[in-house]
Amino acid sequence: MMRKIAIEPKELIKRAESALAQSYLRIDETALSNQRKVLSAFRQHRLTEEYFAEKTGYGLHDAARDTIDAIYATVFGAEAAAVRMQFVSGTHAIAASLFGCLKPGERMASLTGKPYDSLLDVIGIGTKREPGSLKDLSVDYLEGFIDPQAMSDAEIDARVRELVAPPTTVAHIQKSCGYSFERRTFGNEDIRRLAQSVKRNNPDCAVFVDNCYGEFVETVEPVGVGADLMAGSLIKNPGGGLAISGAYVAGRRQLVDKALNRLTAPGLGGHYGLTYNQNRPLLQGFFLAPSVVANAVKGAMLFAHVLGQLGFKVKPSADEARYDIIQAIEFGTADRLIAFCKAIQMWSPVNAHVTPEPSEMPGYPDPVIMAAGTFIEGSTIELSADGPLRPPFAAFLQGGLTYLHVKCVLEEALSLAASGELSFI
Repeated sequence: MMRKIAIEPKELIKRAESALAQSYLRIDETALSNQRKVLSAFRQHRLTEEYFAEKTGYGLHDAARDTIDAIYATVFGAEAAAVRMQFVSGTHAIAASLFGCLKPGERMASLTGKPYDSLLDVIGIGTKREPGSLKDLSVDYLEGFIDPQAMSDAEIDARVRELVAPPTTVAHIQKSCGYSFERRTFGNEDIRRLAQSVKRNNPDCAVFVDNCYGEFVETVEPVGVGADLMAGSLIKNPGGGLAISGAYVAGRRQLVDKALNRLTAPGLGGHYGLTYNQNRPLLQGFFLAPSVVANAVKGAMLFAHVLGQLGFKVKPSADEARYDIIQAIEFGTADRLIAFCKAIQMWSPVNAHVTPEPSEMPGYPDPVIMAAGTFIEGSTIELSADGPLRPPFAAFLQGGLTYLHVKCVLEEALSLAASGELSFI
């Protein structure tokens, strides 16, 4: 049961920061480790300002693009990586990976339950039955939810064995919670145990990880703990707030090449494709990403602590381990969810004067309310909050280029609620 705000918002935040001080130090340690990896990769691959120059035409033999790929691969611990502006979103990169790795008559198995909303139509299990799905290509689909934290290796094997038996050739793992308040985000230790079980039960099955929202939250990435391929969006964590679009795939070279054959065409693969004069912001954003992600994680914990103290159900709680930048907050009613998103929008740096309203969005089965006053449209490494209008009416808060912005937004949102101007409490 939520209660009224009896303490000044500034004091609530001050108390929360005091309680979270040791956790913040651990986040800084992770960020420092990741920053060292980025700097080391820049030095190893001899990054020079010459690589910031614009290219035209096909982009054939682009040394700068190849260097960006090599830097990502080194930092992520992958055999190969492809960072491409031609990917329009993380979902696009995931779809290209799946279409590249799966053939008619084969099967994809999700080990972490129903995937994120925008992937349902890619698989062919969405309500709209969009043409061109994996199902249309006679690729089968199987789904199960395996929680390694609650199971022994033997119990995991028993469940995995059912899912990855032939004709399964791809085991899908979603790292973040997506738009689910019930399931938790999976850490790399969870992914390691699942990947090992897949290989024990079907060595030929590729382990694919949807890594959106997870980059740089831990000191290693999924391909460093057993995943064969992963993908993510550049306007989330790795772009550091400077990438204007794009996504990446990383992992085993053969699988990266298969994804690129679906992005362009067989035979062209990753040899072609301009970066549209975006090399400098791509690289500078990647340089900033460890620090930016740390700010976002701290901001998520601050919201969790303060709103948890006010009686909200939050997931994860403020003192739980973090594996992505998402903070879920349950509001219970559509009106409260909408009011909260309006409060976030009012203290955004862009379009603060605009009032968000629920609307239909391509790839999503339910109307979505989205507060996103961001410099880059849809950039969820910048502070934003959104959620589908369905029970339990939860907001999914993520991002924050600076911790100071997150503090300002939280303080002002609480003030709006206390005054009754926006009643989300």
